[in-house]
Amino acid sequence: MSYPMTQLGGRAFNHDQSGSAEHEYDRLRALARQEHDKESSCKDKAHNAYERGDGQAAHELSEEAKRHGAIMDQYNKQASDFIFRENNAVGRVASDTIDLHGQFVQEAEDILEQRIKYAQSTGQTHLHVCVPPTFPYNLPSLPTTKK
Repeated sequence: MSYPMTQLGGRAFNHDQSGSAEHEYDRLRALARQEHDKESSCKDKAHNAYERGDGQAAHELSEEAKRHGAIMDQYNKQASDFIFRENNAVGRVASDTIDLHGQFVQEAEDILEQRIKYAQSTGQTHLHVCVPPTFPYNLPSLPTTKK
C-alpha cells in the first residue's frame, strides 16, 4: 500500500536522539523517495509507450513501476517502524501514551487504530497521543479516537 508522502510535523523525533538514529531514519525515507521517483518515471514511460501503441513495453514498464512502488513501501515501513520504536521506547513515553512524530499521515492513522484496539482489548480506559503541532486534526479516524 503506497502512502502519500505527507509527514506529520517537521521533526521526526520528539526527544533528544543520537545522530545515528536520525541518520538511519533520514536514510530510509530518502531511499523511499528515490523509489517513488523511479515508480513515477516508469509510469510516465509506460503511458508514453501505450500512447504510441507499444503494449509490450507499456506492460513491462508498468510492472517495473509496481516493483519500485513495493520497494518504496518497504522502505517507508522500515522508517515508520524505526521511528516508532525510537519515539516509544520504554522510558520515553508512559505506557498509556503513543508518540506519532515522524509518521506519514496514513501511517499514523494505521498505528493509532492498531493501538486503540490493543488498548481496548487490555482494558485501558484512555490513551494519550503525542502529535506534532501541524497534525491534521480533520483526519477521518479522529472521531473514532475520541470515543
